Amino acid sequence: MRASIYYKRYWRLYAMLLFPLIYFFIFKYGPMYGVQIAFKDFNFFQGISGSKWIGLDGFREVFNNQEFFKTLRNTLMLNFLDLLVSFPAPLILAIMLYELNINWFKRLSQTILYIPHFISWVIIGGIVYQVFGTQSGMINNMLGAFGMDAIPFLTEKQSWLITYLITGVWQSAGWGTILYLAALTGINRELFEAAEIDGANRFQRIWNISIPGLKTTIVTLLIIQLGNMISIGFERPYVIGNMAVRDYSDVLSTFVYRMGIESGQYTIATVVGLFQAVVGLIFLLIANFASKRLTGDGII
Repeated sequence: MRASIYYKRYWRLYAMLLFPLIYFFIFKYGPMYGVQIAFKDFNFFQGISGSKWIGLDGFREVFNNQEFFKTLRNTLMLNFLDLLVSFPAPLILAIMLYELNINWFKRLSQTILYIPHFISWVIIGGIVYQVFGTQSGMINNMLGAFGMDAIPFLTEKQSWLITYLITGVWQSAGWGTILYLAALTGINRELFEAAEIDGANRFQRIWNISIPGLKTTIVTLLIIQLGNMISIGFERPYVIGNMAVRDYSDVLSTFVYRMGIESGQYTIATVVGLFQAVVGLIFLLIANFASKRLTGDGII
């Protein structure tokens, strides 16, 4: 009886919940039916059910493909560098903004940091080429005006990696900063006031109050990022990469694109996608287990 009254009172909220549920069923659970393509000699005209079963032949072909292991190595390398650079950046920005006492500047900074999160990677790619391009990029044009040599930001390995990481931080730091700021606002301000009365300086307050208060958020985001170590977004390496740095920018997602969309080898593309999902789940479980043992916090 009580549940019935509750549903009647909040039926609008349950109705709103239908939209994300429908989205997940159509675009997340529905495509799981296609996982069986990894075990079939998929023919587009025969469809999934009409294609011949080949068992693990697709997996054998993938694991005997040297290009697969090259893209796997690049994926792990780029994700590891992102973990070192992009993961702490929003945490540092959030703490800096939280310590600011100028409210209008704090709000303006949050807005400026958050805007890149909503910009398409295609547009970001255009910006990157306009700023870092070797021939016509803004930075190299300025260097040329002072008689200095151009820097191959987009055509040389180390320079490209730096450009890749800077672009990733610029695009994603705002979103993480908002999450950390939300967690910081949940910390009791009386703790900071008491620490200040006891003579703690700003660094000591950050180290002993802010960071411990963010532990749950840090652990959650770290576990999620570790779970994604085997996966990497298609857009960023595809848009910023080029043939000159393909040995470093070619990752599993671009490999899947070439196999599936360009070459029509849907079985191979599905095998790689399934491999990413399974290994990513294993990474997530390991990271969660280690986190629970070390800190007592986890997401599962």
